[in-house]
This record gives sequence, C-alpha cells and structure tokens, in this order.
Amino acid sequence: MIENEIPRGTRTPLYRAFEMLPAVVSYSLLVLVFVLPFIDPRLGAYYVLAVVGVMFFRAIRGSVDLARGFARFRASSRVDWSARLVDIGLALDGRRVPPSPPHSFRVHRHRALLDEVKADPDRFLHPNDLRHAVIVAAYNEPYDVIAPTIRSLAYSTTPGEQLLVFFAYEERGGDGIRETAHRLRAEYGHRFGAFEIVEHPTDLPDEIAGKGSNITYAGHAVSRWVKEHGIAPEHVLVTTLDCDNHPYDSYFDYVAYEYIASPDRKRTAYQPISLYITNIWDAPAVTRVIASANCFWNLTCTVRPFALRNFASHSQPLDALEEMGYWSKRTIVEDGHQYWRSYFHFRGNYRVVPIHVPIYQDAVMAGGLKDTLVAQFTQLSRWSYGASDVPFVAAGIFGRHRRAPFWAGFLRFLNLLEGHISLACVSLIIAMGGWIPFLVMRTTGGSDAFIEQMPYVVGLVQQIAMISLLISILVYRAVLPPRPVYYSRRRHLFMYLQWLLYPATILTFNASTALYSQGRLLVGRYRERFDVTEKMTAASAGVPGAAAVALDAPTSAAWIGRGHARPSDRGSTVEHSRER
Repeated sequence: MIENEIPRGTRTPLYRAFEMLPAVVSYSLLVLVFVLPFIDPRLGAYYVLAVVGVMFFRAIRGSVDLARGFARFRASSRVDWSARLVDIGLALDGRRVPPSPPHSFRVHRHRALLDEVKADPDRFLHPNDLRHAVIVAAYNEPYDVIAPTIRSLAYSTTPGEQLLVFFAYEERGGDGIRETAHRLRAEYGHRFGAFEIVEHPTDLPDEIAGKGSNITYAGHAVSRWVKEHGIAPEHVLVTTLDCDNHPYDSYFDYVAYEYIASPDRKRTAYQPISLYITNIWDAPAVTRVIASANCFWNLTCTVRPFALRNFASHSQPLDALEEMGYWSKRTIVEDGHQYWRSYFHFRGNYRVVPIHVPIYQDAVMAGGLKDTLVAQFTQLSRWSYGASDVPFVAAGIFGRHRRAPFWAGFLRFLNLLEGHISLACVSLIIAMGGWIPFLVMRTTGGSDAFIEQMPYVVGLVQQIAMISLLISILVYRAVLPPRPVYYSRRRHLFMYLQWLLYPATILTFNASTALYSQGRLLVGRYRERFDVTEKMTAASAGVPGAAAVALDAPTSAAWIGRGHARPSDRGSTVEHSRER
C-alpha cells in the first residue's frame, strides 16, 4: 500500500521539483514585470494588461458568487434543520410527515428526499441513531477563550446526548490548560452524551508538534469510546473545532441531514462557512480587513463545488477517518491537506458538501498592535504553507503509482497551483505593473502614447473592479454582529473607514506570506512546527469597558441580517422565524 502522507527527510527528485515549482513560477512572473519592458515596453504593457484583465473578470465573478453564497447562507440559516430531521424520522417510522413551508430553502429537494426515504427506508440512517463527536483542539488558551465554545455546543439545537465532546489539549501546554479542561468538564460535562479529556503527549514518534497530531490522537480516543459503547462508526460524524470556534446553533442538525441524504456517505466531508467575526469589533483595523476578506472567500467557495476544500473546522464520518488514519501528523496545514489525503485514499471518489451556515471564529488579536500584526503574519504564513500540497498532489497524479483518475486530478492540480501563484504575485503585478513600462520608456527616452496611458488604464480598471469591493462591504454590513455596549456609535465609522486599508493590507500580508512560504519550500527549509496563533478576549487585551460586560451568552450569535440574535443563556428568543 502506498503511504498517503507527506514524506519526511530526503525527497525524490520529482517531488523536490514540484516543491520548488510554486516559488519558481511566482518569482518568475514577478521578474517578468521588470524584464519585459526592457525588451519591449509594449510587450511589458501587454503582459500586465493580460493579468489585470483576467483579475478584473475574476473580481466581477467573485462578487456575483459572494452574493450567491450570502443568499444561500441567509436562506439556510433560517431553516429548522432539527424539524427536517424529525421529518426523516417520521418517514422512516412510516408515520405522516407534516407539510413544509413552500418557499423555504431547497424545500423541493427535501420533499423528494422524503419520497425516497418512504420508498426505500433501508438505505437511510435514522436521525436518532447518529452521534456527533466534537474534537475541540487546544494548546494553552485561557478559560475565558474556550468556555464560550463549549457553551455554544451546549446551546445547539441538537440534543445534548447526541453530542460527544472530546477536549483535546497538548501536554506541552502546561498545567493551566489541564486545569481548564477539568473545570470545563465539571461545569458542562453533564450537558452532553460524553465529555472526555484527551491529553496529547509530547514528542510522540513520527509526528510534528501541531494540530494534526493532536486531533489524530483524539480521533483514536473517539474510536475507542465508540467501540466501548457499541456504536457503529458509520453512525458517528466527527467535527474538529479550534478552541475559539462557535458553531451556528443548527450546524450539527444540518450536517446530520446532509449525511443522511448523501448517496455515498463515507466518501463525503462537510464544510461550513468560517466567519472570523466573533471579536471583529475589538480587533485592530488591519486584522479586521484580513478577517473580512477571508469571510468573503469562504462564502464564495460554498457556491463553487470544484474549489471547495476542507478548511479549518469541518466534519467527516468516523468510519472514513478510521480507514484513512485520521489526519496527517506531518503537516502544519492538516485541514486543507485532509482534502487531498481523502481524495487519494478514495481514488478520486471524494467530495466536499457545503454547509451554508457558519462556524464563527476570532479575528487575530494578540494584545498590542505590534504583537497582533506579528500573529497575523504567522497565521497567514501558516495557511499559505498549503503550497506544500502541490508536490503531494503532483506525486499522486504524475508519480509512478497514480492514485486518482488522471484528467480529473490534473485539473485539480492546476487549480491548486494557480491559486497559490495568484496569491503570491498577482496583487504585486497589478500594483506595480502599470508604472514599470512607463518608467522604462521615460528612462530610455522613448515615446509611445499607449505606454503613457498605461498607469491610467490600469487605475481605471481597478476603479471599475471596486464594484466588487462595494458588494463585499454590503455583505460585511449584513454579517457584522451587534456593536458591543462598551463602544460608542462612532465605532461604526471606523468599521467602514477600515476599507481604505484594504489594498495595502492585502498586498502586504497576502503576497508577502505566500512568497515567504513558497520561498521556504524552494530552498528546502520545511516548516515542521505549528506556530499557535495567540488568542485572547477583549477584556484580557485591555479593551476599555470590555471587562465590565458579563459573559452571559455564547458569542456565536445567528447574525443573519441586521438585528437578529441567537438565544442567550437566559432563554431569550430568536428574532427570525425558523422554516421547516
């Protein structure tokens, strides 16, 4: 059996060549911006205009897909997914199913599914038989960061006995996280079907220190627990969460619904929308912009099946995880890499189903502005190290032992490679490219009206493309959580002025981190340590007035449109109605 893992130590020449490929292409495309104008200024101008033109159409398409993704997010979040599970249960039990609202999200698909259940009930699982194993990964984060995550699980619409919480923390995190784990179990353990504490030992063989190793160790604990309690692995859905993640209240019901409906359950994973807005009001402007851009991309991917990958928190059936050895213990980007491991394990017969409700996460905030910027760079450089998947995928497609259909895999490989290259160099080409042919022509004493207009043409295209940014701002306004009481109304102004930083922020952080990560792969300086992004609350970061606000409710509010809120711990009602 071919090992489905990233190699450690010496790579083969083919693998090493593909490791170098992203950096070689990205750096070459940047060098061409400066070299081509010296060969022929018009050639340099055509090159830049070609890149600008492609990105212009991508920006327009992206704005359309963002609007579509938000529309699905808004519609699906209003569905009572627990009621739809009840419908499936009634159909399986041979009982009458009540009618569904005629205009609710994908209601025709729901009615068709119920007809299939009635016609062939043996094909489907009963919702009451499903369990959700939730692995909450932690390092040494404080109690006030982790507690809202556990509390949000307790207020899920899924019955508590169907939620199995496995709190997975690192031994190297110290005594503080161990005490936090036991405190959380004492306070919340009775609200779930299980609350298991899993301490990941330090320095186990054949693994790097990182989240993948931690959750894989916890995955084995899940399998042992399930076996001891006589539960079939195919009846267990495993969801991985960072310790600052807050799932939408109906997330687990939605995943269960899609899992039951799936024609090939083992070969399917489920990807929610990662929205980095839990602490968005408290984070500095720079990290707010980056967090918002990541939200937009995640919303966009939900309507692009070919581009959808495992990312951050996601769900996968336990029988599939057991069969493929859980997650990788050799990479710092175990989430995205899990897609490729699954894709090759199942020989290309694998897909990711979008879950159009969010798991809320924090924007980067690490105390002072300097520390926050360093933490943001660290996080983005870790994400961009996903370029390490390029040689892994190439080996599975072009290697001696092909592990997936060639053409389908080849197209996915091109999509992966192009994404990392675009991240690294396109924004720099657009920012500088319009001026380089103009300056070279002026320096050499030439004259060309077309070249002289280049900076203005590129600028005009960029201004037109700003339409996509306006759509993004409207979506941002719609998902923005309510303003905390310790901020005045003037804070709203700064939340919109932040968009003036958008071009410089994306240019500085996205391009630099991608070039940095690809450069490390180019010279063989592999990252084999997971640099944890520091997490803290507004109170611990010293935000004035934050400490005086009681932590009464899960922060994973159902912010769908303006003025909607999730039930608090004290039993307030959801302001928008649920649809079956």
